[in-house]
Amino acid sequence: MWIWAMCLVSFGGFFGAIGRFQLGSYLSRRFPSSIPYGTLTINLLGSFLIGILMKYHAYDNWKLLIGTGFMGAFTTFSTMNLECMRLLLAGQWKVSMLYTLLSYTGGILLTFIGYYI
Repeated sequence: MWIWAMCLVSFGGFFGAIGRFQLGSYLSRRFPSSIPYGTLTINLLGSFLIGILMKYHAYDNWKLLIGTGFMGAFTTFSTMNLECMRLLLAGQWKVSMLYTLLSYTGGILLTFIGYYI
């Protein structure tokens, strides 16, 4: 069972990381801004999708594949923190605070929305 769980998480993580890279790169090129819209969109979308996964009480295999694997690699908490620090170091503290506020409040709100749909 442990080997199977590792395979599911690895497989999901592989596609989650690719999805994050592709979508983040596309959005950064399409919407250049001081606010990192690519990471923001990915984290908000991930929050919404994890809410849907929670709602339907997915079987353990689906939780491992989609929740832990795909969503764990797709969402980008560490990237968000790095981008916040870069904004702060560049003297853009208002943008950094707005980005942080949008990320956390939007993420929690979209998780609830995904759950209650």
